[in-house]
Amino acid sequence: MSGAGDPTLDSLVFNADGLLPAIIQDDENGDVLMLAWMDREAIHRTLTTGRVTFWSRSRQEYWRKGDTSGHTQYVRSVAMDCDADTLLVRVVQIGAACHTGERSCFDGRGMEAVQGTVER
Repeated sequence: MSGAGDPTLDSLVFNADGLLPAIIQDDENGDVLMLAWMDREAIHRTLTTGRVTFWSRSRQEYWRKGDTSGHTQYVRSVAMDCDADTLLVRVVQIGAACHTGERSCFDGRGMEAVQGTVER
């Protein structure tokens, strides 16, 4: 396994399947593009190649965003959250991020919700 003994990777908290969620965000405008899963190797590949790699839970294999679709993601930064169990990967997105062909996996999928009242 690549990245063995890497203190940064060693500090991450993976779920029982050895995965953690990675939120992918457009570095230019801040839009949330997608969420996918990474294991230690996918994170290592992402950190060392400049391209985002995920672990496909359905296919049980690694996939580098854009290799088949041409819709690539180029890494600009990677940060872990305060619990070290989620990553935020800021990217330059070329083409659509969603497998449906949309720019974002969250485009046009809003849910009706009551808005909370801000108390100050």
